[in-house]
Amino acid sequence: MTAFLLPELDGDTTPFWEATARHELAVQRCNRCRRLRFPPRPVCPWCNSFESSWPVMSGRGTIWSFVVPHPPLLPAYADLAPYNVIVVTLDEDPTIRMLGNLVPAPDAPINSVDAATIEIGAAVQVVFQEADEGVVFPRWILTS
Repeated sequence: MTAFLLPELDGDTTPFWEATARHELAVQRCNRCRRLRFPPRPVCPWCNSFESSWPVMSGRGTIWSFVVPHPPLLPAYADLAPYNVIVVTLDEDPTIRMLGNLVPAPDAPINSVDAATIEIGAAVQVVFQEADEGVVFPRWILTS
């Protein structure tokens, strides 16, 4: 199995990774203007509030874009090339975009979907894969 590149947790991102460890997809929300924001940051870009919460999302979304790195941009993933990286818009707010891999099953390798079959606009659902050091990564599978 390929070693994962693990995220660096900080005060802004820790709630996201704590949610994925529970197999939940949470997104930061401003408590003042109620807008969702991702990636997480300390201050709301719309109203400048420092107060936020982390509601759990449905995990449903749409493929907005994708890329297949040739050669891979991250040397740690060279043995898996070619692999896909998709951009997903969440059903709750299409301005929220998350990166991940389209896989046929939660523990499948990131190169297990033929990139020629990926379609922008396809519906996806989040799934979760256990990594190292207790980190759990969100990934995406097609839905009907």
